[in-house]
Amino acid sequence: MRLFKIRVLQFIGLLLFITGPLQAQDNWQELITGESLDGWTQLGGEAEYFVEDGAIVGEAVPDTPNSFLTTNEEYGDFILEYEVYLDTQINSGVQIRSNSDPDYRDGRVHGYQVELDPSERAWSGGIYDEARRGWLYPLAGNKKGGAAFRVGQWNTIRVEAIGSTINTWINGVQCSRLVDDMTSEGFIGLQVHSIHDESLVGAQIKWKNIRILTSNLEEHRTTPDPQVRQISYLKNELTEWEQKHGWRLLWDGETPEGWRGAKLDDFPESGWEINDGVLTVQETDGGEATGPGDIVTRDQYSDFELELEFKITEGANSGIKYFVDPDLNKGAGSAIGAEFQILDDENHPDAKKGVEGNRTVGSLYDLITAKNLSVPGRGKPFNGVGSWNKARIVSEDGKVEHWLNNQKVVEYDRFSQMFAALVAYSKYQKWENFARWPQGPILLQDHGNEVSYRSIKVREL
Repeated sequence: MRLFKIRVLQFIGLLLFITGPLQAQDNWQELITGESLDGWTQLGGEAEYFVEDGAIVGEAVPDTPNSFLTTNEEYGDFILEYEVYLDTQINSGVQIRSNSDPDYRDGRVHGYQVELDPSERAWSGGIYDEARRGWLYPLAGNKKGGAAFRVGQWNTIRVEAIGSTINTWINGVQCSRLVDDMTSEGFIGLQVHSIHDESLVGAQIKWKNIRILTSNLEEHRTTPDPQVRQISYLKNELTEWEQKHGWRLLWDGETPEGWRGAKLDDFPESGWEINDGVLTVQETDGGEATGPGDIVTRDQYSDFELELEFKITEGANSGIKYFVDPDLNKGAGSAIGAEFQILDDENHPDAKKGVEGNRTVGSLYDLITAKNLSVPGRGKPFNGVGSWNKARIVSEDGKVEHWLNNQKVVEYDRFSQMFAALVAYSKYQKWENFARWPQGPILLQDHGNEVSYRSIKVREL
């Protein structure tokens, strides 16, 4: 009898997740009405869309770009629920707060997409920025969320887009927890992805029970899973979640407070520009610390998590160093420390030096080559020259990780014999106990090229 009661309570819990509080049923707007596609407009490619047994069916056709069946109405803050069925390997997704403007890529649909990913990568429920910035919330750090989607079965998806937060759940499991303020309003769109495999011609995605709530949203918000990490793209600003978890801004976005020249007592008088919330080392001669010089934090860090965004110009070179000892090199060149390499791999000659690419973007410079460890076999998730990229460095109990655009690209133990062997055959061999020092400041490197930084934040572990 006790087991029966537990099963009943579990069923009621799932029912409430799917339907929401009973008293609010009349506030939901159904987005599928009858057997027609009234209220929807197709944009982009020429995939087939039709209604069958109360569900919208999207069917892939060859030789056409991504197709989107979009709502005629636009939505700002909302809670969206739908069921989706996918039984093939065709990628898909649902656009939210998305737009199509004639002056943006000839009307290309762009905006947030709640991913449907039936591949082994399993990032369904992640958030992709279609035709703009790419992956904003991959599920590289949320394996539980990645396992929630079931291919060949109906899945219930919930999306809460309220203010600058976008949270997603699949079958009651939280997948994404994003904060981003780029777009506040737009249409809902059902995507049928372009195909390049003849076996996918005629592949179908089905959506049913699509409904949206636009009022009394705070009363219906789902409590986020505390184990799901929030990823924020707010500029030089901390979210409430970040503050509660010990984050603080390492740069205030306006002044050089907290920083100094690596070989100076104060911040460089010129060469580092602060403008409109962006910190930029200006172009000089391409040499290592031959211009205004590196800058370092006045505070020192041991176990920490550092996150920032960087943007490079063509052919640029720079780096983020940690466990730095500024006293080791008072002469020419950069200060000494472990380095998260920042580089234009395509156009800077340093990418072809070192050993097997260990001087490319995201690498532990001259020691460990950056590779996509989150999705082995795929390339590094670099957004390109002229675009903002997110770097993250985690150091705890000797274990260090480099993350590039929220995907892990390097991991090592700085106290291991393997690390000591790597150092012994690198340019750092002459520095005793390199990168094993108890603590050190964070450094942003001047390598004579224009590179910009923003949203620099840290928390001590």
